[in-house]
Amino acid sequence: MTNQLQDFIAKSAIKANDLEHRRKINFNIGKYNEKVPEGKEQFTDVHLARERAKNIKWRAIETLDQQLENFELNFTKRGGKVIWAENAAQAIEEVIKICKEKNCKKLVKSKSMVTEEVHLNSELEKNGIESVETDLGEYIQQLDGEAPYHIVTPAMHKNKEDVAKLFHEKLGTPINLTPEQLTLVARDILREKYVEAEIGVTGANFIISDIGAISITENEGNARLTCAYPKTHIVIVGIEKVIPSLTDLGLFWPLLSTFGTGQKVTVYNTIVTGPKQSNELDGPEEMYVILLDNGRTNILENPKQRESLYCIRCGACLNACPIYKNIGGHAYGATYSGPIGSVITPNLQGMDDFKHLSYASSLCGACTEVCAVKINLHELLLDNRQESVKQGMNSFTEKAAWKLWKIASLNRKMMNLGNGDLKNKVVNGLFKGWKENRSDLVFSKKTFNEMWKDREG
Repeated sequence: MTNQLQDFIAKSAIKANDLEHRRKINFNIGKYNEKVPEGKEQFTDVHLARERAKNIKWRAIETLDQQLENFELNFTKRGGKVIWAENAAQAIEEVIKICKEKNCKKLVKSKSMVTEEVHLNSELEKNGIESVETDLGEYIQQLDGEAPYHIVTPAMHKNKEDVAKLFHEKLGTPINLTPEQLTLVARDILREKYVEAEIGVTGANFIISDIGAISITENEGNARLTCAYPKTHIVIVGIEKVIPSLTDLGLFWPLLSTFGTGQKVTVYNTIVTGPKQSNELDGPEEMYVILLDNGRTNILENPKQRESLYCIRCGACLNACPIYKNIGGHAYGATYSGPIGSVITPNLQGMDDFKHLSYASSLCGACTEVCAVKINLHELLLDNRQESVKQGMNSFTEKAAWKLWKIASLNRKMMNLGNGDLKNKVVNGLFKGWKENRSDLVFSKKTFNEMWKDREG
């Protein structure tokens, strides 16, 4: 049993039995569920919109090399610099190199899952560089020393009392502040950080190939300040975020907003085409885009799993998943949680260490049903399971159990053998792990085959 699996089982057991945690999550996801139908009203045919978005992402991923080269060509024409990073270590190395060139001691960053993926904050800290999260949810998590809990809402597992207590402990504010007052406290602190920072770091929701730009979607305006205030802007983005054309945003912005937060469109949608031009007054003097692979080409190489690269990180599958709602985001032990995390993490970080995530699913299909770009997530989870078995990663005990089950299921006499109490004793005695959080399995006194014979003679 790997350390990751042991941690997953331990954390899941704790969270699954934490009723207060479940109450907070269900309350927050309940608010999300109220808003999403309102957002969907803007689409004449939301299913057609999702299908078209999937087709656009299919074209982008199938021609990924061309799209990225086209982006680089157009972006560099306006003075931007593109860096290709094969893995997290290369991405970190490039960021540290830029920071040293600029004599940077403090940087601000906006919400970005890919910077969490490469563990940017901790690596900067090791090099004596202060990195400040400017998204309110991320700032709360940074103060608490925790990773983001959710792809879209990093502090979803906290209520207003939790945040007030955290601010009281870390910032010395009164413990009874309202959410509005807490927000103003954070804003006052962060506004100073923008002015002091030498570098701003953001992710990107989309890479726009035909005009050589990146697009950022947000609700707080902190990403715009992170782009514009510091003299240097660094973007770290996964190569799968590419879309072919600027006009595609007319479809992807509303989809991302509706399926991400239930809004028709988010408050701030920004397109950045490069550093400040000679005829412009505002913006960074230099802009770098780090295109991160970090295992994505492994997924690209797999004809079935390639579909997972269509993901636009709206987080809808997390909000629909019964597993996520019970065990929470941190139990997964990976940057990306929920169904999409369970699909891509084994392929990004190693099947041997993370195959268990693909088994942590009810296969109810709710994730596929709500996906903004119609990724067949439950099928990809099954494919991961099959792949782990093909690679011989299942234990001898598991292999033996399935072998016995196959033999018994193909033999009617064996299936009818020992019905009722005997089967109950044998199965409940063997599968103790299954019973830790479940009631005993209870078998019928007779199989359907036996009952049919009794009835029909």
